[in-house]
Amino acid sequence: MKLFKKILIANRSEIAVRVIRSAKELGIKTVAIYSSADEESLHVEMADEAYCLGESIELSETYLNIDKIINIARQSKCEAIHPGYGFLAENPDFVAACEKNNIVFIGPNTRSIKLMGNKIESRKFVKKLDIPMTEAKTGDKASLMKAAKEIPFPLLIKAAAGGGGKGMRIVHSENELEDAIENTSREAKSYFSDGTVFVEKYVEEPRHIEIQVIGDNFGNAIHLFERECSIQRRYQKIIEESPSPTLTPDVREKMGAAAVKIAKEIGYNNAGTVEFLVDKDLNFYFLEMNTRVQVEHPVTEMVTGIDIVREQILIAAGNRLSIKQEDLNQTGHAIECRIYAEDPSNNFLPSPGEMSLYVEPAGENIRIDTGIAEATTIHSFYDPMISKMIVWGEDREIAREKSIRALREYTVHGIKTNITYLVQVLQNKAYIENKISTKYCDEHTEDLVELIEKEKAKTPNYLPALAYLVYSFLEDLLSGPTEEYNVWKEIGYWRDLMEVKLNIDEDEILVNILKSKNGHLEFKIEDQVHHVTLRSMEAGILDAVVDGQSLIFHISTCEGIGFVSHNGHIFNVKRHDILIQEDVFGTLDVGGKDGGEIVSPMPGKVIKINVKEGKEVKKGDVLLVVEAMKMENSITAPKDGKVEKINVKAGEMVDGSKLLVTIEA
Repeated sequence: MKLFKKILIANRSEIAVRVIRSAKELGIKTVAIYSSADEESLHVEMADEAYCLGESIELSETYLNIDKIINIARQSKCEAIHPGYGFLAENPDFVAACEKNNIVFIGPNTRSIKLMGNKIESRKFVKKLDIPMTEAKTGDKASLMKAAKEIPFPLLIKAAAGGGGKGMRIVHSENELEDAIENTSREAKSYFSDGTVFVEKYVEEPRHIEIQVIGDNFGNAIHLFERECSIQRRYQKIIEESPSPTLTPDVREKMGAAAVKIAKEIGYNNAGTVEFLVDKDLNFYFLEMNTRVQVEHPVTEMVTGIDIVREQILIAAGNRLSIKQEDLNQTGHAIECRIYAEDPSNNFLPSPGEMSLYVEPAGENIRIDTGIAEATTIHSFYDPMISKMIVWGEDREIAREKSIRALREYTVHGIKTNITYLVQVLQNKAYIENKISTKYCDEHTEDLVELIEKEKAKTPNYLPALAYLVYSFLEDLLSGPTEEYNVWKEIGYWRDLMEVKLNIDEDEILVNILKSKNGHLEFKIEDQVHHVTLRSMEAGILDAVVDGQSLIFHISTCEGIGFVSHNGHIFNVKRHDILIQEDVFGTLDVGGKDGGEIVSPMPGKVIKINVKEGKEVKKGDVLLVVEAMKMENSITAPKDGKVEKINVKAGEMVDGSKLLVTIEA
């Protein structure tokens, strides 16, 4: 078996960690690269060597800087580079730079990347293979406006060089078309350095199903079956599973054969994914080919037992495929949930910031792919994905139930996440019965958010209040419940304070502290006495018996605000007796305040300003666009008025709550 001695991973976070693990199992030394913001990241810690890309947070100066990365590879004497996904993974210029410097690119050949990386060219190629696809048109804005009239609405506007859900918009009417083309082109230019777009017919009620393929340098190619990726928001997948509960054995075989045919015809020589849309009648249409390892590759690994990253490395080193198609099968069922720093109740707005607690679920057949090991800062200038949770079960229902239990144990404090949203999706009747499409999130999110609040409301607010008070009193006290102690000796001035006022989310609650002895505490709330027996408390986990009920709470604090998790839901707790620097209970809407002061809802970069000082605007008009975590966020006018002052410039980095625009009535 041919092997590299040392490889560089040209990426960050969870995929860099993922590659390092497979490389280490093969006995290959690894080199990590990092921006100054990632200096303490897990991939940096795990690699044998690590090199800083510089102080800048601009991607063009760090993870997209080909010259810097190649120089580091040469300096560290790496024989090969694994690009992961995103960044430079499908950049032919990067492949050329590797070849020029006698460095092996752990990915497919340049021809495959160029051909499949451009959606227009890939469609032309695949059409010659008699593989079905939807009708599409390309050209400049004027020609697209004209051509779009030849295809019935709704239309899908797509970046020709796009991927990962970026540069895509659905258009339902002609009056939306011009803005959609312009915005998609700008986004495509920003992310892929190519502003070319095309329009195609949008398939109603589509399923997004993809086939994993692997090819070697000797003309061999196989598929590792399919992944169902229909649960998406903003055209990005959040839940993937394998096998697809949609496909029949016959359709599965035909789609697999079509994917392998494409791979063989282009001489594909690494791991890749052929993506299809499948309509309600199980007709499938070629969508695109991703010439890289996919975010969701672990679900395929879980049901086939194949380490895809290992195969990537071995093929790049010059080995033949050791797997034959007839030897492969799908065993059991795997579900992947992507954990994002975002707020589903606010249109999935990114939620960067400082974590105060991070606890992963654990158990048999539960896999967490992540780039962090503890609470950390989630930066606004990177993708909002925190991790991927992959669960395997004997069948879909077992995997689904196990995923729900694991998600309820997944605890992230200090920032918003989509964890409770994922629970609701997996509990939803439409998901259970597989009555879904890529429009599922658009159609169900409002109801799912309401269900989250209803489920959370089933927990009486005195429970997080009591848990947080016990945590506050005993945070530095790790005595067992059988040891004699008096809590008042530990809490100083609390000896003279017999009642505490708290806010649990928006509700105010008054708690009277009655007594504490031998690990037993008594509290009184609204004439009801509650008994709490402490079992243990460590690492933010409080184990206690409350009124005879055994309960577990995850608790943390940040700048005087407490976070209490119970049964998968997070309660914000604020004690009125503690002074804090800033009241972080209030949240800012994207549209700003009613008073006309428009603030940034998150840290990010101003990429476009649509208005000028002195100009009148209507409620809902887009004032400017702030990019955060690879997402464009339109900042709109909350009311009619006149733009009094613009406080930022295009290209400027802004902090959360930065005053952007002032509007006078």
